[in-house]
Amino acid sequence: MKRPVIGQSVVQAGLFLLLLLAVPAALPNEYYLSICILGSLNAVIAVGLNLLMGYAGQVSLGHAAFYGLGAYATAIATTRFGLPIPVGMAAGVTLAAAVAWIVAAPTLRLKGNYLAMATLGFGIIISIVFNEAVDLTGGPSGYVGIPRLALFGYTFESDRSYYTLMAVVLALVVLVALHLMKSRTGRALRALHVSEKAASSLGIDIAAHKRFVFVLSAALAGLAGVLYAHYLSFIAPASFGFSFSVQLVVMVVLGGMASVWGSVAGAFFLTALPEALREFEDIDILVYGAILVLTIMFLPDGLAGGLKRLGRKLRRVGVDHAG
Repeated sequence: MKRPVIGQSVVQAGLFLLLLLAVPAALPNEYYLSICILGSLNAVIAVGLNLLMGYAGQVSLGHAAFYGLGAYATAIATTRFGLPIPVGMAAGVTLAAAVAWIVAAPTLRLKGNYLAMATLGFGIIISIVFNEAVDLTGGPSGYVGIPRLALFGYTFESDRSYYTLMAVVLALVVLVALHLMKSRTGRALRALHVSEKAASSLGIDIAAHKRFVFVLSAALAGLAGVLYAHYLSFIAPASFGFSFSVQLVVMVVLGGMASVWGSVAGAFFLTALPEALREFEDIDILVYGAILVLTIMFLPDGLAGGLKRLGRKLRRVGVDHAG
């Protein structure tokens, strides 16, 4: 009997959560745990961005802006206005989603390079606001004094406790993404990626689906920004600039377009890679670029696609030996 789709997604997300929870036992010290926390934050954004780019075919070069909006909103709400942390978190996610809803109307009418330039311009504008609104955001010096995350009377003081929270959050995000892509909405998003005219002829509301996935991906970026702010207790505009938007796109492309698991793999890989290249000092950028070029050359469908091909080859070898 075929297992229901939602059941498959739950099982996959559950096994993924168990894997994440087992990671700390294999790490030599707490420093690597902090890298895993940042990797989890990036993975949350990358999954949302892949829903937008990989599945719906809409390019965004300004997603770091939504990440920053979530971070600054919760920081200002909890420190300047003294609101409870859950309220600040809700404000951060809501602001990111609301701004995305407003931006989506004019920008998603564009296609290709024009859409990329529009989202790039939006990201630059938000970055300028973060830098210039000194009285509100602290300007280039950053915003300090953000309280550590506290929910239901428990404060996540240690990196281990925060990593456990991030593991649960990331697993839930993956579950939502897997279920969405197997739903009617997910099929509609795939259809408009292939051909908007064909999708429209099938009765799919192109504008509504584009706006939905754009807002969803922005909300996930805002959620990551909220969690990032309460983890570090300090944020600065440099963390939400154009370079980070490009890095997010590379995570999606490197991991594999239209692959939820590829987004996670790409995010963790590109988060850990700079740490691994610290020993190379002056040539780290060259090594980083070479790895990306080689990956794109030999893994055009990303890490996820490469692993799938490897799995198929191993199965064929096993069948041949069995025969």
